[in-house]
Amino acid sequence: MFSGSIPALVTPFRDGKVDEDAFRAFVEWQISNGTNALVPCGTTGESATLSYEEHYRVIELCIEIAAGRVPVIAGCGSNDTATAVRHMAFAAQAGADAALVVAPYYNRPNQDGIFAHYEHLTQHSDLPIIVYNVPGRTVTDILPETMARLSNLPTVVGVKDASGVLGRVTAHRLGCGDHFCQLSGNDETALAFNATGGVGCISVTANVAPKLCAEFQAACKSGDMKVALEINDRLFPLHTALFSDASPGPVKYALSRVFGQVSAELRLPITPPSESARRAVDAALEAAGLV
Repeated sequence: MFSGSIPALVTPFRDGKVDEDAFRAFVEWQISNGTNALVPCGTTGESATLSYEEHYRVIELCIEIAAGRVPVIAGCGSNDTATAVRHMAFAAQAGADAALVVAPYYNRPNQDGIFAHYEHLTQHSDLPIIVYNVPGRTVTDILPETMARLSNLPTVVGVKDASGVLGRVTAHRLGCGDHFCQLSGNDETALAFNATGGVGCISVTANVAPKLCAEFQAACKSGDMKVALEINDRLFPLHTALFSDASPGPVKYALSRVFGQVSAELRLPITPPSESARRAVDAALEAAGLV
């Protein structure tokens, strides 16, 4: 259902407000450079600091601008099940193609609690769900046995796996079936992820290098691993540099250099990247031929 290069879009700010004009231009730029789908209001979009009104406006804008040219997977996660239901109801009404739903964070539910959370969402919305497993942020890890159970729910169609455990791709393929859509949540391991059964990446780097990331994913899909490896090597320093300080600080700084209509403005508690992080990003942009 979903595959290829899928940026977890930054949310542009100007003077403390969502910069709608910059976001419009940014989404158009992404589509024109071969991006396969879009994720508004994910972690990289600073969803944790968006008001409900802002959150829904960004989703609405993304769907409006995409205009059916590529799928929109709306960020709908929450540590409160009722809030996730609310987010999904809005996304469905606005015309999203799917919801990206992170595992409940902070609460630390057990595996049965995780399953019950997603089961409840499927009972209250027909919107397809991409499960987002990112233990480094949520603390809770969705284990392969639980993912297999989730894959049997009627509207759970895939996973964004940012566990960093590459063996999970095979475990999920065997437990969930080949129809289950596996998307990497980590750019730096996307090549290996695809080689073992993945079909794409919900990417941070694609914000900055949409054309290269799309070409990388296309090479993986066609089995041209020589080209995929070459692009991967070219982008690898950027994959690393974009996490040289608290995200999305480095990616917004990088984007302000590559696509100047989006500023580097952030919301607290995220602060601008350090000088050493900016130097790392500058060097990686040059190595990738993006500046």
